[in-house]
Amino acid sequence: MPVMALLGLQWGDEGKGKVIDALSASVDAVVRCQGGANAGHTVIVGGVKRVLHLVPSGMLYAHVTGIIGNGVVIDANKLVEEITALGAAGHDMTGRLIVSDRAHLVMPWHKELDRAAEDARGDQKIGTTGRGIGPAYADRASRLGIQAGDFLHEERFIRLFDTQLAAKNRLLAAYGRPTLERTAAIEPLLEAGRRLKQYIRDSFVPLRDLVAARKEVILEGAQGSMLDIDHGTYPYVTSSHTHIGGLLAGCGLPARALDSVTGVVKAYCTRVGAGPFPTEELGPLGDTIRIKGGEFGATTGRPRRCGWFDAVAVKHAVETNGVDTLVVTKADILSELGEVKACTEYRLGGQAVASYPRSDDLALVEPGWRTFDGWSEDLSGLRRYDDLPQGLRRFTSFIESYTGATVGWVSTGAERSQILRRTP
Repeated sequence: MPVMALLGLQWGDEGKGKVIDALSASVDAVVRCQGGANAGHTVIVGGVKRVLHLVPSGMLYAHVTGIIGNGVVIDANKLVEEITALGAAGHDMTGRLIVSDRAHLVMPWHKELDRAAEDARGDQKIGTTGRGIGPAYADRASRLGIQAGDFLHEERFIRLFDTQLAAKNRLLAAYGRPTLERTAAIEPLLEAGRRLKQYIRDSFVPLRDLVAARKEVILEGAQGSMLDIDHGTYPYVTSSHTHIGGLLAGCGLPARALDSVTGVVKAYCTRVGAGPFPTEELGPLGDTIRIKGGEFGATTGRPRRCGWFDAVAVKHAVETNGVDTLVVTKADILSELGEVKACTEYRLGGQAVASYPRSDDLALVEPGWRTFDGWSEDLSGLRRYDDLPQGLRRFTSFIESYTGATVGWVSTGAERSQILRRTP
């Protein structure tokens, strides 16, 4: 299936980077479609860990073309750092990374305003990463943004920068924050722009040509579907459309170009920052999962909130995104727990909830549980899907029957090789 969209179906951190890297051995291109440096896609190959924030996850393979689409908001300095670090590790981006000239830039004032707005919320904080993502998307929607293509015309970039700097400094002053000094703010950006010029171009034309030639392409989603600004747990969401529609809009492809939609889910649930989390485990069990799973943010280092698998949320994400195939990750973390649970129902005021509730109601629901016998086997050395323990097979069969999507892969460890594909 030449064009696959791959997105997370929970609150992010599902293991999308590992899955895309594992699948990229046989693909031609990977396209990042939305989000920014707030994403942290972790790939481990041969014991070496790399966290990719902007560069598409499949680019650790030398044959893969990477496209950063128009829907991404780009921190230019961070992108240069990432390209440089990958090049030093033997992963040269020259000639195979394309940065959309329509992608918007995260500017220094966006980060300052992000932190200022979060501080102003007091005890109502959302849990933003402080990377400037929300303010950058807000400027894009307000038609005030500066695009990567503006780096190609330095005089235009400087003119736009100066106009926005004056306006944003007034906002920062209103927040009672220090204003930005022009030279310190613009010089690193100009240098980053000069280094990125070789990559910046219209990204749709090469993507269109890849699709027309029936090349294998993965559209890479960032964050998770339950963090979508419309379909997620608003306002405790990210600032982009993590839904399938956001991936298409973020690269320019029409819906008919898609051949399949694959969703990635953990065998349990995690969440970073504030927001409703019906299956959260606040006691020792949550701590055990966090420690075993290494559940600390790849971007922020913050400990993730942990809990049991929420089948209600995943089914909602499957249905709203048109998911046909699932990848279940971190099944190895639940080994030796004795039993495994899944939420199969929400109840509010004693009544079953018929549709997925908004955040205010979601915070009040009582989960209904189904309990499964667990598995004690070490999964790390397994190489065939059919060798998975019966307890895990029963759990994945439940996920299939409840959500209506087929489990096509199960990840049994952090390494690239530790993902088992189910054969028909």
